[in-house]
Amino acid sequence: MPICIGANPIGWSNDDLQDIGGDTPLEVCLAEAREAGFVGMELGHKFPRQPEMLKAALAPFGMACISGWYSAELLRRDADQELQQLRPHLDLLKAMGSDVLVLCETSNAIHGDRSKPLSQRPRLRDGDWGEWGRRLTQLADRTLAEGVRVVYHHHMGTVVETAADIDALMASTGPSVFLLLDTGHATWGGADPAELARKYRARIGHFHAKDVRNKILDKVRAADLSFLDAILGEGDELGVYTVPGDGMVDYAAVFEQLQGYSGWVVVEAEQDPKKANPLAYAKKGVAHLKAALREAGLV
Repeated sequence: MPICIGANPIGWSNDDLQDIGGDTPLEVCLAEAREAGFVGMELGHKFPRQPEMLKAALAPFGMACISGWYSAELLRRDADQELQQLRPHLDLLKAMGSDVLVLCETSNAIHGDRSKPLSQRPRLRDGDWGEWGRRLTQLADRTLAEGVRVVYHHHMGTVVETAADIDALMASTGPSVFLLLDTGHATWGGADPAELARKYRARIGHFHAKDVRNKILDKVRAADLSFLDAILGEGDELGVYTVPGDGMVDYAAVFEQLQGYSGWVVVEAEQDPKKANPLAYAKKGVAHLKAALREAGLV
């Protein structure tokens, strides 16, 4: 498929803190996403989980179902047990024609806990990567056999956060495990998203585009905030994440390293919608991505 620009609804309604944007109807999110220029949506907690109901919700707005987040617990479960837990979500994606499955290890993650600063995030010991990677590869082999690729989402507050973690993930897994390159999480985690794109181009199967406010990032790191406090911002201050073109990420440089990529580029910028108008920011993000993709020669 060609490169298509989609969105995650988290800019309208937060999934980890569901009262943030909780009063925004799904129909408003979808209508504004269409107005901003998106052609597909990832799933959020307000979406129905029955195929026919989901199709009926998306169809009036001309939206494809891109994928949806899955919280894995492969540190606690083997591949057979995980596939059993995954089955309803996997079957929904298949019914919707989605060919990527966004997966993140969350059995010991802290990104949803406002009481825990990011310095307390979990880490895998050197000897743990092999078995965890083996289980992840087994699971990915099975979903790929059903036509759906696992794209692993490196994420702040989890066991895969830094450049070294991403390297360990890729080294300990087989080719059925693809990388979801998230420019915002990479930057915050201290990695260069353009370098990740260059290094792992052959295994990048999905792309999340969010930007990082440099001055806010400095404050977040100095104060050792929790993930949620950092993305929501303190008081009237905006959070650490924003849409492409409103932060420090050089998207043209990242896309330059993604020659030959096809699939989705998804705007996923967690913000408090009362501080950051979702439609206005969405339009800014789409415009910047289109310009950067043209500059890199990908469209």
